Amino acid sequence: MASELEHWSLVVAGGGPAGFMAAIAAAEAGVRRVLVLESTPEPLGKVLISGGGRCNVTHACWDPRDLVRAYPRGGQALRGPFSRFAAGDAVAWFADHGLELVEEADGRLFPSSNRSSSVIACLRGAAERAGVVLRRQSALVAASANPGGGFALEVRGGQQLCCDRLVLATGSHPSGRRLAEGLGHGVVPPVPSLFTLALRPNPLVALAGVVMDPVDLELELAAPGGAVERFRQRGPLLITHWGFSGPATLRLTASAARALQASGYRAELRLDWSGGRAEPELEAWFAACRRDQARRQLSNARPWPELSRRLWQHLLEQEGVEPERRWADLPKRQQQGLIEALHRSRYAVAGRGPFGEEFVTAGGVALGEVNLATMESRRVPGLHLVGELLDVDGITGGFNFQHCWSSGWLAGQAIATAGAT
Repeated sequence: MASELEHWSLVVAGGGPAGFMAAIAAAEAGVRRVLVLESTPEPLGKVLISGGGRCNVTHACWDPRDLVRAYPRGGQALRGPFSRFAAGDAVAWFADHGLELVEEADGRLFPSSNRSSSVIACLRGAAERAGVVLRRQSALVAASANPGGGFALEVRGGQQLCCDRLVLATGSHPSGRRLAEGLGHGVVPPVPSLFTLALRPNPLVALAGVVMDPVDLELELAAPGGAVERFRQRGPLLITHWGFSGPATLRLTASAARALQASGYRAELRLDWSGGRAEPELEAWFAACRRDQARRQLSNARPWPELSRRLWQHLLEQEGVEPERRWADLPKRQQQGLIEALHRSRYAVAGRGPFGEEFVTAGGVALGEVNLATMESRRVPGLHLVGELLDVDGITGGFNFQHCWSSGWLAGQAIATAGAT
């Protein structure tokens, strides 16, 4: 006689932030026999490496109406979910589980230890205390809905399981999209989001490491039918040896992810190095330098202190201005050229950055196929979809993790309420 299948009340496919939150929330609310299947040797790998090893857990954006603006795709649909579990709830949840978060000047929230390992320890500890079982190197490879309810599952290696409820929390990995499609869901094709921009050739390669804040960016690219699309962003910009990085660049590419993919990552990028100063204001700065710095060389006296010395010297060279020329002797024509360069420099974008820095994809299961109050599929009862598997992505600053915490918590609560014990 064949042995009886191993049965679980809840199986969560994916041991990332959304999967752990769903498993913990369900178990703490009374669901017993909760299993997390993680395909890698160690769970929460993205948490470990995020934020340079510090983990930007969420963002100090307390009003759901403001929070949804940080999501280029899916934002308005998240208004309801965030009204039930948003950034303040996440901060309180982690505090209740022994992890203090500290707000930085720009609103990002990190663990007080400044170590992502503290976030992992918090989640792992909460899961263990709630009785959640974790199986590493156990990837879900097939799932089918039973006619009478529940799911038949196959784990890599041939092991068969069954469960009452199933959560897909596989992040951006293609396996999760295949599982969702196999269960009858449509998937919006994924494209990279939150990536750096490459310039080829890079006229700023000698300035690698320079940070300017704020910089205004405007990305212009061709759209189908001969139209032109423009995307704008403002914030800190990092010059790299291949092009541009930093928060402003990442937010810009998140907003323009699909348009950039459609254009083959070819576009024109316009930069206002002055941080939004109007042209008359720049002219006033130059006039003040002519008056107050008249005998000083241009290379030694920048128009304003926050302007990077290396960038200023580069712009002098670019405009053909002798760096040893005194401010009093700067011709009007060259002054206008410098003001134009500070106000409207143009660069040809030739692709994404070379190292695959993107942590997020735009695309996934269409939101219209999911009840966002419970994260339950509208097509398959008992199936819940959370985190990056959904067609939701946020800008940099902790927003993508916040969606993981919110969607995972909502799924776990709904599963407990449905009586999966």
